[in-house]
Amino acid sequence: MEANEILQEQFLTFLLAEEEYAVKVLRVKEILAYQAVTRVPKTAEWIKGVFNLRGSVVPVIDLAAKFGRAATSVSKTTCIVIFEVELLDGPMVMGMIVDAVNQVVDLAPENIKPAPAFGAGLNAQFLLGVAQIGTRLSLLLDLDKVFSMDELLHVEQTGEPNSPEARAPKDAQPRKNSRQA
Repeated sequence: MEANEILQEQFLTFLLAEEEYAVKVLRVKEILAYQAVTRVPKTAEWIKGVFNLRGSVVPVIDLAAKFGRAATSVSKTTCIVIFEVELLDGPMVMGMIVDAVNQVVDLAPENIKPAPAFGAGLNAQFLLGVAQIGTRLSLLLDLDKVFSMDELLHVEQTGEPNSPEARAPKDAQPRKNSRQA
């Protein structure tokens, strides 16, 4: 085995709003055909809802909506990619809706270029880099930055990551007057 083969990492490539993205394969737990999710009231638009995965309730994110694009239209190729993010109290299993899963590719460090400062259609801080795969480019996502712990904790508490309620201390919340009830 050559030294170059050891440095290669595997990435799962997928389509989202006609663009190709990739995530490290080691972060992916499984890939499922799209199934109905239950919408949770008072959550951000990009949180599609939850579904039952072998007895566990798993939140599902619409990645296109998270990136400020139109919500994903469900088709016969739509999938839910199950992955894990690290939170303070341990890992959290989540699902993200993608238009289609392409393939697993081996990428050597020399095939990964730094993320551009503009033109990628999303905040470059979400990217590990850009990979040349044959004649196409694939945006490599950093799942820990796409789904930041701070944002997920605020979403979990209030349903809106940047609402005043998420930023205000609990004791600063307006209280109902018993005469108004």
